[in-house]
Amino acid sequence: MAEPRTPSVALTRREEGSGPVVLLLHGLGGDRTVWDAQVPELAREFHVVAPDLRGHGQTPAPAGSTFTFSELEGDLGQLLDEVGGAPAHVVGLSAGGFLALRMALDAPARVRSLTLIGTSVHCDNHTKAVSQRWAETYRDAGFDAYLLRLVKDLYYPDFVEAHPEVLDRLRAQQSAQDLGSVLAWANAVRTFDLRGRLLKITQPTRILQGMDDGVVDGSHGRLLRVSIPGADLKLFAQTGHLVPIERPAETTEAIREFVREVERRSPKAA
Repeated sequence: MAEPRTPSVALTRREEGSGPVVLLLHGLGGDRTVWDAQVPELAREFHVVAPDLRGHGQTPAPAGSTFTFSELEGDLGQLLDEVGGAPAHVVGLSAGGFLALRMALDAPARVRSLTLIGTSVHCDNHTKAVSQRWAETYRDAGFDAYLLRLVKDLYYPDFVEAHPEVLDRLRAQQSAQDLGSVLAWANAVRTFDLRGRLLKITQPTRILQGMDDGVVDGSHGRLLRVSIPGADLKLFAQTGHLVPIERPAETTEAIREFVREVERRSPKAA
């Protein structure tokens, strides 16, 4: 059965640079600011596009939005048409990685390479329990308790101690977030499962995984590596779920190095 979807929506985006397109996809409840450290550096040699997905950041969710992956893929297809950037080097964080994987399978001509950060082959019981705990904490204990729960789950403890400003940053971002949209996408994410399909992915793939990820168990990085032909894996010790924030320079370099190599091996036809 086809997934329901409403008409595509124009995505608010940060767009900088020129050259091969690098599309940066945030995760559930996030927005384009998660890539603030990467965009200006990558834009030195690539055309970088970091959108707010439907119902996140400054992109509204039209009435009737289903938040199925087909619907979100439709939005991104329209975005790539607008920037003239297909195929793109797609980088996905967490549920944004789920979306990147779906794009690679459903619209392979739009995806030149994949970089998957803190993502998985399927949404397992651990990740489902974490997202359920977020919803219950917000419902039962309120916004401040919900923020503290997010900080504990998203970041490695030593990083929070060294960067206490992450709580203020998260507070500002979540205060502006439509939590109804987060819950709606969470329902779709809970059913995500590509086991048995990843051997069909032909795009070059790089996987970045925090070894102390409290949202997606680190074992999923290894499972992705053995499931996607030719994929490589970079592990980050003492790092939580939000690798681009905790390890900004290393994340930028891993993406830049990989995109350069893919372009060198098989430059896009003019």
